[in-house]
Amino acid sequence: MSDRVFYAANGTVSFAAVGFLTWLLLLHSGSSQDGLDLSFMPAVNACLNATAAVLLVLGYRAIRKGQRNLHRTLMISAFLASTVFLVGYVLYHSVHGDTPYQGTGALRVVYFTVLISHILLSITVVPLALTTFYFAFRKRYSTHRKVARVTLPIWLYVSVTGVLIYFMLDA
Repeated sequence: MSDRVFYAANGTVSFAAVGFLTWLLLLHSGSSQDGLDLSFMPAVNACLNATAAVLLVLGYRAIRKGQRNLHRTLMISAFLASTVFLVGYVLYHSVHGDTPYQGTGALRVVYFTVLISHILLSITVVPLALTTFYFAFRKRYSTHRKVARVTLPIWLYVSVTGVLIYFMLDA
């Protein structure tokens, strides 16, 4: 696969994902059919986000120690945890719709600040992660490292703030 084909496919997948999630969160109000109760999913999703964050940190530590195989396994596992999170997120919101924040005052400002930064940065995770994997699988490690230096902190921030948002909504 050429770089041009990869970038076109990555852009298409990323744009479609953002478009779908925008529709799901802004236009779709949930359709709890047949009494389907997925109210347990936010806790599961928080666990998946926490798992992804831990795997990302462990993957970073592994590569710093020169453990390439372990690094590869941990980063693929982090991607899988994030992918399962995204599936659970879509399922939950398709059934239950949006979860309004009930807090007031300064906590409300903190919540929305975290939420907005989380949303904006989460939009970049899919294309960045796919690009990072692409260069690794193509054995273009110099470019992989450059992209990973941007991807890791964003992906880690999104994973950690996903857990924080869960606790802020649940409190």
